[in-house]
Amino acid sequence: MEEDNIRSPKLIFLKDILETKVRKEQELAYYQKKLEELEVKMGYLRQDINLTNTIINIIEEEQVIDFKEQMEKRLLIKDPK
Repeated sequence: MEEDNIRSPKLIFLKDILETKVRKEQELAYYQKKLEELEVKMGYLRQDINLTNTIINIIEEEQVIDFKEQMEKRLLIKDPK
């Protein structure tokens, strides 16, 4: 029986090749969609990281305004009792 398999030519059907091609195209489309979704998420994460870095830089450079302190100063200047 093994001899029969060796001697008999293996047939390649065009139908099988086409089905494989279609499956691979569908798989590629699926992964393309997932990649686009991931790229959108990556964009949001980059923006979030940039915002966080900006906040950190402002804090490190002491550029944060203490609004309570500023308002108290303004009230004292306007109403010096």
